[in-house]
Amino acid sequence: MPKYVIEREIPGAGKLSAEQLKAISQTSCGVLSNMGPQIQWVHSYVTTDKIYCVYHAPNEEMVREHAKQGGFPANVVTEVSNIIDPATAE
Repeated sequence: MPKYVIEREIPGAGKLSAEQLKAISQTSCGVLSNMGPQIQWVHSYVTTDKIYCVYHAPNEEMVREHAKQGGFPANVVTEVSNIIDPATAE
């Protein structure tokens, strides 16, 4: 299954409270539940003004539909072509 990184521009994201992040997560999980098992949220990185999310999905359109249904921005959606880490250097 393809993996995608979604860049979401959310001013002040790094200052969101635990309760706000929980609410966002609950909304996302609710939409995912309705969309079915073919799209999966892996995890997200919260930075100062952006949230970077990693998803498994069959195509970019499904990722964008999740964002639309959840009311989330999906400013950039990029398919991951490969993954490297320190073990790649060995």
